[in-house]
Amino acid sequence: MKRLRVPSRASRALPVLRAARTLLEAETPLRGDCGRLCGRACCRADETGENGMLLYPFEDRLYRTPIEGFAYRLAPDDTLYHGGFRLVCEGSCPRAHRPLACRLFPLRVRLQPDAAGAPSCKAELDPRSWAVCPLPEEGGLRAMRADFIAAVENAGTLLCADPTLRAAMRAEDRLLADMCRL
Repeated sequence: MKRLRVPSRASRALPVLRAARTLLEAETPLRGDCGRLCGRACCRADETGENGMLLYPFEDRLYRTPIEGFAYRLAPDDTLYHGGFRLVCEGSCPRAHRPLACRLFPLRVRLQPDAAGAPSCKAELDPRSWAVCPLPEEGGLRAMRADFIAAVENAGTLLCADPTLRAAMRAEDRLLADMCRL
């Protein structure tokens, strides 16, 4: 009897993750380089030197081999899920290799139930962006391109379709809710 091969969680999640990253490949908050406003503050290390962006589940697999022109390392980080990683870079990268969290920034995707109770994705300002990004104070979402906001929401909708990625998004929702309560 022939056994059916059940796809692994990674083999289901990686194509979804890649598609979400592609949606945000060329989209940016402003028409020009928003890094000129703040001196690329979101790409600079903090005072500890342990900056970095949290990676979505299985996104670390896209960084397992060296990428020419991109100095980075993967740091274990269980903030959102057990076995997670944070990508720590030196402040510059080829745009095509930015992690999804960088592509979304200064926004994030918040899960909220729609009228039927199913998860719906809404782009909102990432509360962590207030520390480094001038856009929240310069008008928030109104200061950003509508195409960028729509791409963030569409990427979130893709991620929501995968149970592992959706669980990481829910964990981020809880983390940020706890941070905002402090």
